[in-house]
Amino acid sequence: MFELLEPICLVTYFADEINEEMAALGHRTYWDGYFASRAAPLGRVPAEVVHAAFYSFAEGEAARHIPSAWETIPPEVSLAAWQRASAAALRRILDDLASSPGLVRAADLTTKAAVSAPTAGRVMYAGMRTLDIPTDPVTRLWHSATMLREHRGDVHVAALVSLGIGGTEAHIVSAIAMGIHPPESFGRVHHLPKKRLAEVMNGLRTRGLVTADGHFTDLGREIQARLEALTDELAAPPYEALPAAELDELVAELEPLSARLVAAGSR
Repeated sequence: MFELLEPICLVTYFADEINEEMAALGHRTYWDGYFASRAAPLGRVPAEVVHAAFYSFAEGEAARHIPSAWETIPPEVSLAAWQRASAAALRRILDDLASSPGLVRAADLTTKAAVSAPTAGRVMYAGMRTLDIPTDPVTRLWHSATMLREHRGDVHVAALVSLGIGGTEAHIVSAIAMGIHPPESFGRVHHLPKKRLAEVMNGLRTRGLVTADGHFTDLGREIQARLEALTDELAAPPYEALPAAELDELVAELEPLSARLVAAGSR
């Protein structure tokens, strides 16, 4: 389900429509728009809360955008523009599929799953659950896929915390799992101070998770496998709301949509 739904969500981060919409509102940078919009369902919380909920951003990163990005552009305005632009990008990429009966059915079933998970301990997902469900099928599909993405993100954070893996460490673990070497060159962290990256790598080595040359030890591979398995287990509840036949139907309806988006790089 993650592989089928993720391409729907990625338009928000890759497509030109979103950058243009955010700039038109007056956001100075991509990250102003990102933090202002993604954090909006939490309400006007301090940067420390956004940092805790997002988990994997460097110290001080949220504070560079929150609350300043909300001071002249209300969070609900940014969020509405984010949603509107994401739906526009989906319509452009999906073309004829955007008006197909299959998309409508996919939106209905994705929404049924997306509103069926427990909210306890799932902060970002709980925030999304407070928002109205859009009536337009394309927008509803994006909204519900994003709810499920935030739900998975919340439980992934819970898995990371339970295994003692910090936010920056999570990026290093992910980089190694993807075969990126050296892992410090990963795009999510390469801009961080070299001293900070060295501290993270040394910490993972001290715990016996990473070798001297930046690869997993046997224990590191075991922890990474446990992390992914626990995330999958905790991310499953939304789909338990769908009978087996509906889940099969949802997969079948999502496959052509996801394939089209993957072919376009979701942009």
